[in-house]
Amino acid sequence: MPLEAGLLEILACPACHAPLKEQESELVCTGADCGLAYPVRDGIPVLLVDEARRPA
Repeated sequence: MPLEAGLLEILACPACHAPLKEQESELVCTGADCGLAYPVRDGIPVLLVDEARRPA
């Protein structure tokens, strides 16, 4: 289930404060040095650095 556009506009990566983009079932940081991927569970973004997946 996609997130509302207004919500996605105000969310930022908690680690580096860069904007996030939605990809499948996670939100991915657009920061060049960061790139963390945060899960979306039951339509709720889990913006905890400890829960994020590191880029490959």
